[in-house]
Parts: sequence; C-alpha cells; structure tokens
Amino acid sequence: MSKPDFQIDETDGPAQTRAWVLHPDIKNDNDRREPIPALAEAIALAEALPNIEVVGSAIVPLRTLSAGFLFGKGKIEEIRQTLHDEEIELVLVDGSVTPVQQRNLEKAWDVKLLDRTALILEIFSDRAATREGVLQVEMAALNYQRTRLVRAWTHLERQRGGLGFVGGPGETQIESDRRAIDEQLVRLRRQLEKVVKTRALHRAARAKIPFPIVALVGYTNAGKSTLFNKLTGADVLVKDMLFATLDPTMRSLELLDGPEIILSDTVGFISDLPTELVAAFRATLEEVLAADIILHVRDISHAETEEQARNVRDILTSLGVPSETRTFEVWNKIDLLGPAAADAVRERSLRDDAVLAISSLTGEGLELLQTTVAEALQGALRTAELSLTFAEGRKRAWLFAQEVVLSETQTEDGFELEVRWSADVEAAYQRL
Repeated sequence: MSKPDFQIDETDGPAQTRAWVLHPDIKNDNDRREPIPALAEAIALAEALPNIEVVGSAIVPLRTLSAGFLFGKGKIEEIRQTLHDEEIELVLVDGSVTPVQQRNLEKAWDVKLLDRTALILEIFSDRAATREGVLQVEMAALNYQRTRLVRAWTHLERQRGGLGFVGGPGETQIESDRRAIDEQLVRLRRQLEKVVKTRALHRAARAKIPFPIVALVGYTNAGKSTLFNKLTGADVLVKDMLFATLDPTMRSLELLDGPEIILSDTVGFISDLPTELVAAFRATLEEVLAADIILHVRDISHAETEEQARNVRDILTSLGVPSETRTFEVWNKIDLLGPAAADAVRERSLRDDAVLAISSLTGEGLELLQTTVAEALQGALRTAELSLTFAEGRKRAWLFAQEVVLSETQTEDGFELEVRWSADVEAAYQRL
C-alpha cells in the first residue's frame, strides 16, 4: 500500500522543516472566518508539530476557487517565487484542498503540501498517548486517505498483471490500495473494540461508586488543563500550544461544601474539526456524553471567543450531548483582560447564573466555581439545628455518614446538632 500522502518525515536530529502557512480568504464563502485570527490559529497549529519551523505566512484573497489549482495562475507564480527564495519545503494550507489541487500545487511549487485536515491529523498522531488514542488516530488517517484515493491516484489506474496472488489479474492499482486500506481498517476496528470493552468495564466499575462526572470542554488552548491541575493538584501537561491535551484525564475531586466528583479533562475542540476525527474520538468523548455537568471553558481574552464558543456548542450537538445536561460557561483568563473589560466580565457573571468568571492562573473565582457546581449537583446548602434523643442513634449515625454535621453538643436528653445540608439530603432525613 502506498504511504499516506500527509505524513511528514521526522528525523532524529535537530533539522527543522521550513514551512509556509497560507490562509485562503474566500470572499463569497458563507462560512468565511476573519482572516487575521484564522491565519494566527493556522500558524499555531503548524507550530504544534515538532521539527516544523514556520518561516512565513500569508493571507491569499480569493473571489472564487480554481478547481484544479485552488489559486489563480498569477498567484501561483507569485507564491512559487516566494517559496523558492525562502527555500520552503512544506506548505500548509488553512482549508480544504482536493487531491487534484494538492498534486498540481506540489508539482507547481516543488514542495510538500498539507491541508488543514491533514495537519490536524498529524498533530493528533504525534500526541496520542493511550492505546485507544493511537488506534483512533490511525483509523481517522486511513479514512482520510481512502476518501482521496479516487482523485489522488487516477494517474495510477493501470492494469496489474501477475499470478493473482495479490488481488488477482486485472485489478487496478487504486483498487488494490483501497482494499489494503479496508483490510487495515478492519484490523484496527477489532483492536479498538477490545480497548473499548476494557473502557466499558472501567466505566461500569466507576458507576458502582456514585460519583457524579463533571467534564471540562472547550476550544483548544482555552485553559482547561490549567484549571484541571489547579482544582485537582494533578500535573497534566500545560503548554501554550494547540492540542496540548489529547487523551482524556480523570481525577477525583472533593468540592468545597460539596460531594466528591470525577473531573474529566478532554481534548480541545477546533473550528472545522475533521469529520474523520469527530467520529474517531466519539469513544474518547464518552465521558462528556455521560457527564452530569459540563463546564464549557472559554478563553474570554481571545479575539474570537464568541466564534470559538459557537464551534464548541456545534460539536457538542453533533456528538449527541443531551440537551438537558446542565452546562456552565467558565470565562477563563480574565487576568489577561484590561481592568475595565475584566470588571465587565465579572458583572456579567453576577447577572447570569450560567456564567462563571475565573482565572485558572491566579485562582480567582475558583471557590465560587466549586460552590456553583456543588449546588447544581445537590442543591443549595443551608444550615439547620436538630435535636435528637439517645434513642435516635440511627438518625445521628446517618447524618454523620452523610458528612453534613458541623457541630454536636451532648445534653441530658440526647444531642444538639448543627448541620449543613441540601434540600435532597433534608428530604431523605425526613424519610428515616
């Protein structure tokens, strides 16, 4: 089988691949993004790969797309000269490039070319750490490659002779490649099924321990892992880099004045997430589907925070997250805002119960976040005074088991207790 056309050769040495990033700005595109922040994100994606040196970048205005070359002849020649002068080896196009366009541009520019989907697949392939993550990336990459075979390999549609040991006489090269990919996909699915069964057993074991699940979701680099570490004391990788976290991480956390929960840190989302990866990582995101509460972490200091939030909501909907799942927006990185903007965000959080203003870095707002999550899980807590006789020892033991007793004083007739509980716990006590 031919080598996947989006792989980057990596060396053991410090050699860097000189890369150029292009963002096609299509004027009549209904889904057009603001070009400057879009290009900045594309550069950040490129820099997330090892051994890549982004030498330069450009926004390329386009009225229409060329079916064969993406860009017009004049622009292709202009870019070719720049790439030649800068000794560029790799061009990264922030958008979708058809196999025909890729082949033509690589020939015209004498470089390797990756589109946005291939670049994200490369990053995921480099970052996957768990067995499940590795298998899912491999499947996504093969599915991506398979969809490109028809157009990418038309020049290879030739008859293969031979004795029929491999595919039989008369089989074209493209059919052989497709069959090889399909066979590899079958093998990967079988391996993945075993891993998924193991995960299912782990989830079943966790289900026996009645800890609610709180999932952190958000656009990549929104600060989820910093928040996760701050709350749990974990040491999940934190870097100013897109997709620093890929495989999900889970830790137990005892909330302030609240229950013990399982907090889940998930892979960051991104606009135009390849459909291959949405499907492939559905199993990885099962914790989000099963979450009791979702904390949507937003980088409120980012220029495109609203657009990023819409992308996250769209992906959650496409994943099938139940609409009734309680969700809070956690507006993170207020420490990066100016004083006036930070105050405006704090004011908004005071008016909207579903918005929490925090800084994962400084710790501002984290106590309120924990209290809000606790109240959402068990209701608001209130303090009450109880009098129990010595004969009501079972009730007393139950209250201590629920960890709601603040203080206790023994009297001649029994006990005076001060408790702090939710309406649900109070109702359960009344039923004793």
